[in-house]
Amino acid sequence: MAQVQVVTGLDVGSNMVRVVVGQKIEHDDKMHILGIAEAPSEGISKGVINSIEDAVSSISSCLEKAERMTGIPIEHAYVGISGSHIISQDSHGVVAVAKADGEIKEDDVERAIEAAQTVATPPNYEILHVIPRSFTVDSQRGIKDPIGMTGIRLEVDAQIILGLSSQIKNLTKCIYRTSVDVDDLVLGVLAASECILTKRQRELGVAVLNIGAATSSLLVLEEGDVIHTAVLPIGSGHITNDIAIGLRTSIDVAEKVKLEYGSSLPKEIHKREEIDLSEVSAQESGRVSQKHVAEIIEARLEEIFSMVEKELKKINRSGLLPAGVVLTGGGAKLPGIVETAKSIFRLPCHIGYPLEVITAIDKINDPTFTTAIGLVLWGSELSPKISRMSLKGFSSVKEVTGKMKKWFKSLMP
Repeated sequence: MAQVQVVTGLDVGSNMVRVVVGQKIEHDDKMHILGIAEAPSEGISKGVINSIEDAVSSISSCLEKAERMTGIPIEHAYVGISGSHIISQDSHGVVAVAKADGEIKEDDVERAIEAAQTVATPPNYEILHVIPRSFTVDSQRGIKDPIGMTGIRLEVDAQIILGLSSQIKNLTKCIYRTSVDVDDLVLGVLAASECILTKRQRELGVAVLNIGAATSSLLVLEEGDVIHTAVLPIGSGHITNDIAIGLRTSIDVAEKVKLEYGSSLPKEIHKREEIDLSEVSAQESGRVSQKHVAEIIEARLEEIFSMVEKELKKINRSGLLPAGVVLTGGGAKLPGIVETAKSIFRLPCHIGYPLEVITAIDKINDPTFTTAIGLVLWGSELSPKISRMSLKGFSSVKEVTGKMKKWFKSLMP
């Protein structure tokens, strides 16, 4: 009998809460998606909880929809976290190899990563992920997996991703209140990268830009390793606000105009093309220039992309990522966004859709679900992508304390 493992991914966004339920069947590489659900989110702004009661009801209504669709009760989930409070920093850990014969075991690697965690974190911040980048054995640098090698001194270069303790606690509290256990908190864009990138893209060097409603998250990978993460406090909701101000109309009408007539290429729209607002909403009247709407969208997108370009300049990767920029999230669905991105980044750009998933649900092939699907992939231990000596196992704080206890026991006579 093939063993079946059901994994749930929960993406709590500023605009929508999304749940994806998937399962991995033994001897099958691909993830089978059983059910998806989404519900408008209340009590969450810019990826941060600002009303626990509202957030709990949004999350539980979304979970209920997913349970009805799959017929499986959801008891625990991998949860995506985002928000401009998330920061990343580099760290270095050094340990002596324990065995007398100098062979490096998994314990040594774990100790090196724990040593990297002892960096001075800013006050009130908690470690979300410790992502090992490369190891050094004695003086041989750039080792990906040191297990089984021989040496005296083991060093690790790692990227540490931290979040504000209060925000992490508020998010986990909301999810516990819906009587669902949190398996792990994962940075949203890191999860999204699991389902939209190929191994080759990760090796060559690629940036993932997840454009949400209130924030845009950036992740840069090179040689398979995370080299930079950033969350920018600006997203596609700001485009809607700009349209509402520019057309002197309500947010709801502006959102419909953006979705139905929006484009980021004003050059391609004829001056005389107009939008009849009465067709968008019965309360509105008058006509507006479609070119004017495209100019508003282009201006805001250029601002978002130039902020991302600044982040790439910080790490000297501006114009230097061979696999280019992959755009995902709800904001990536704007017509013309790829051309605008290419002109600013001077790199190949495309929209990231979920790869490697099997499902009968058409709606899943959408950039808005990449984070939730990525969380499911992250959670399925059997995934060959994750089982490599990688991001698993070094993320949550609870696990580290458990490992410390184990290590102390191993020292006892």
